Amino acid sequence: MKAAYLTKQAGPEGLVFGEVPEPRPGEGEVLVRVCATAVTPTEFDWVPTFKTRTGGPRPFPIVLGHEFSGVVGEVGDAVRGLKVGDAVYGMNDWFTNGAEAESCVAPAAAVAAKPGTLGHTRAAVVPISALTAWQGLFEHCRLKAGERVLVHGGAGGVGVFAVQLARWRGAHVIATTSAHNLNFVCSLGADQAIDYHATPFEQAVRDVDVIFDTVGGETLDRSWSVLKPGGRLVTIAAQSEALTEPRGREAFFIVEPSQEQLAEISSLLDAGFLRAFVEAVFRLDQAPAAYARAKRGGMRGKVILRVENGT
Repeated sequence: MKAAYLTKQAGPEGLVFGEVPEPRPGEGEVLVRVCATAVTPTEFDWVPTFKTRTGGPRPFPIVLGHEFSGVVGEVGDAVRGLKVGDAVYGMNDWFTNGAEAESCVAPAAAVAAKPGTLGHTRAAVVPISALTAWQGLFEHCRLKAGERVLVHGGAGGVGVFAVQLARWRGAHVIATTSAHNLNFVCSLGADQAIDYHATPFEQAVRDVDVIFDTVGGETLDRSWSVLKPGGRLVTIAAQSEALTEPRGREAFFIVEPSQEQLAEISSLLDAGFLRAFVEAVFRLDQAPAAYARAKRGGMRGKVILRVENGT
């Protein structure tokens, strides 16, 4: 099958386009004919990209991209509720080859029916981002209606879903973003939008119940001061995993796959409570250019790689 892949440990400049062996689904897995997959530029820095679960080196070629939208092409043993030909979206394991290819394998429990109102291109931006926002707000922070929530990076891939889900839950939503996206995040449901270039957020907001941080670094460090007593903070910034400060380390989480949550998110998308945003679309053989665009930032949503299996 055709794929964008790495033959050595490298960044986006090391991606090549060519043929790799097609995977086969095992017990409890499905093979998905990929139509689109979203680009996550930090994936080159993730431990699972180049290491096995036991810490050894992963074999090359390595295919990136761990969220997708496509069609079930094959079903492994003990799979229930999914069949060949179903339009699906979901995630696959961080330690396995991903979806920047014509096919990928994923656990059936990490795959759900694609939202009927979305084409594959827009559906592919949803799984990791929307699940991250859902789990951060509702599982880790237990966000309640009427609470005040601050979302850092409200126009980014995860931020757009965090703003929308917090508003859907009935929270008062504050979002930081660039001046270009102030009106955009308000259109998503933010009650207040702060241009982080012009105004330090701690001068504009205080006593929030929940902070959802997608930025990390200095932004995370400054965030603790605006939490009210008993407030909750989560961060998904990759550098936070290595923090030595206990509260910062404990605030970091990594998204988990969930078929049930993906199904709920599909319902919200189809009902119009959520919208998905694609910044740009590239062909699979343009993967290095897609990563370059994603790395520049300033996006509304995510960058997509389109595979010739569909649109």
